[in-house]
Amino acid sequence: MIYLTILMAERVGLIIILAFLLVSVPFFRRLLFNHTIHAKIQLILLFSVFAIMANMTGIEIDANNQLHDKIILTAISANDSIINARILVVSVAGIIGGPWVGSLVGIVTGVHRIIQAGIAFQSWFYIPSSVLIGFLSGFLYHDRKSYFKVMTPWHGFIVGLLMESIQMAFILFFSPTGWALVHYIALPMIFVNSVGTSIFLSIISMYLHQEEELRAMQTHSVLQLTNETLPYFRQGLSRTSAQNIVKIIKKYTNFDAVSITDRKHILAHIGAGSDHHIPGNSLETTLSMKVIKTGQIEVADHSKLIGCKEPKCPLEAAIVAPLRINNTVIGTLKMYYVDCWHLTPVEIQLATGLCEIFANQIALGQAEVQAQLIRDAEIKSLQAQVNPHFFFNAINTITAILRHDRQKARKLLLQLSTYFRANLIGARATEISLQQELNQVDAYLELEQTRFPNKYQIIIKQNVNSDVYLPPFTIQVLVENAIKHAFGSRKQDNTIEILIKKETDRLQIQVTDNGTGISHNLINKIGTEPVVSQKGNGNALYNLNQRLIGLYDQESALHISSDSAGTIVKISLPYHTKEFKKNESFACR
Repeated sequence: MIYLTILMAERVGLIIILAFLLVSVPFFRRLLFNHTIHAKIQLILLFSVFAIMANMTGIEIDANNQLHDKIILTAISANDSIINARILVVSVAGIIGGPWVGSLVGIVTGVHRIIQAGIAFQSWFYIPSSVLIGFLSGFLYHDRKSYFKVMTPWHGFIVGLLMESIQMAFILFFSPTGWALVHYIALPMIFVNSVGTSIFLSIISMYLHQEEELRAMQTHSVLQLTNETLPYFRQGLSRTSAQNIVKIIKKYTNFDAVSITDRKHILAHIGAGSDHHIPGNSLETTLSMKVIKTGQIEVADHSKLIGCKEPKCPLEAAIVAPLRINNTVIGTLKMYYVDCWHLTPVEIQLATGLCEIFANQIALGQAEVQAQLIRDAEIKSLQAQVNPHFFFNAINTITAILRHDRQKARKLLLQLSTYFRANLIGARATEISLQQELNQVDAYLELEQTRFPNKYQIIIKQNVNSDVYLPPFTIQVLVENAIKHAFGSRKQDNTIEILIKKETDRLQIQVTDNGTGISHNLINKIGTEPVVSQKGNGNALYNLNQRLIGLYDQESALHISSDSAGTIVKISLPYHTKEFKKNESFACR
């Protein structure tokens, strides 16, 4: 029995070595857990070859339990039996491919076993036993939810033990030498084949574990890749952004070439085939045209399927994925290999995932552009809402003065012109210089003080250069608000102080009045929502606050403090001496 166990271990060892070699072959790896009919047919053929080899490398045993150790068993006597690893192969076929794969492999190996015996009638039971074993093996392992999952080696040992025991039961009841044969071969075959099943599954589990580690490494690389490509995709799909993107993809992946196209032209290509896949040229491959037309990812494992117009193109395998925005294909992402065996399910999943990420990045970029346009439109709208009633009051004042002081009226008209011009500039520009803002404030104050002589004293303290930039109407709105609301019916001793200075990298603006203060019920509402009052709708400070936050940051919002001694409004803006651009970022942001 010990000698038989050693011989059985040799046969099982051959099957395990074949399994290890096949797991190393990309073709076999692609079949693992592939649910397509085509893949299952290939699995049936593959395991059938395994099973027939197990039959042919078995050990012949005659009716007297004498072993005949031949190299290849093409045929045996009708009364002899074979000790082999056939049940191991059928069991693994069921575990890997499912009940129907296991059953069909069982039919093939059972029929071959009968042929070996010269189509002897007493060997008929090998067909139903093999079919039952293949079906049960697949049925016992029915979890197909996880791609990277297989029956554990320990469970494989138990299944192998059970399946070989079923085979022994068939031999016991239907073989002419039943008990005598089972008594001699049962223990070695059950033990060795069970261990063999466990080792076979361990090899596959080892490969799948390596695949998981590879996926983890790729995930880390994808995160880095995504982080580096995001700034370019946010610029939109252009030639410049695409050329930077393909360099980054090539850096973090093992593809031999990477391309990005729009619907008609190559935007960027790096790696093998760069001599004829030239940016700016029309699409070179029929595969790309097909992806753009169908919107489906395509995988090619042969150069003919790629359909490159260049006969000497070195690219042999490709994954071409569509880049979509709002269900519209705007281009393709293409990843190539010069050797088709490099193409595995991991690479296909990687390409698919990258394509989805990149499409989202492009969509994010477009959304940001649209959001910026909307924000700009809102800012312009808010600027246009600055109190128009002032214009009518100023015209009425100039008309009244014109009757007795034409020189004064002329000067006021010039100031009104300055104010008009500043409003027109403010409606178009996001920012203006401090000097322009102060000119507007001066024009406003002169017109207002003409209406109410000696009612207000304005003090301006400026400790910064006049070429610093700020949003239009920033100071003017604060001054206008103080004049309208701070002093009530008080006719004199009304002071407004404007302080402008720089602190670190911020422009600090403070407007202080000695008015009657703001009630506690209103102090938290001002600037955050329109406040209805007897002298206006309360939109001015609200609009200013929204403009400042929209242009810069939350730190630029209005800060208001008030008591019975007066009100202080503070603004802190990023300090810069040139006009703010949308693609410019400040240190404070």
